[in-house]
Amino acid sequence: MAKMKLTNFDDLLDEFYGKVGTPHRDEFEKNVDEALHAYRIGEAIKIARKRENLTQEELGERMGIHKAQVSKIESGKNMTFSTIEKAFKALGAKTATIDFGSFGKVALW
Repeated sequence: MAKMKLTNFDDLLDEFYGKVGTPHRDEFEKNVDEALHAYRIGEAIKIARKRENLTQEELGERMGIHKAQVSKIESGKNMTFSTIEKAFKALGAKTATIDFGSFGKVALW
């Protein structure tokens, strides 16, 4: 039986995107971070929608958009600040803040 060669993930990243600190790798890491943030916001919207016992269609009606757009938002795609604001307001969020750590918190609405 032939031995399988295993490659660790960091080595693959280095091979395909360059070493940490190179422009191509930095751009890749930035894109991954942005995608993760968008995914987490989408998941928060989905959890809040389900907690309110709403379908995507019902949330879309409250937001003034189609169900397909709600689906994209919940998966972290096509997300803008105004869309996020509409979603949370449609779900009944009275206020929202962003915590900037040592810089403090900022009220969004």
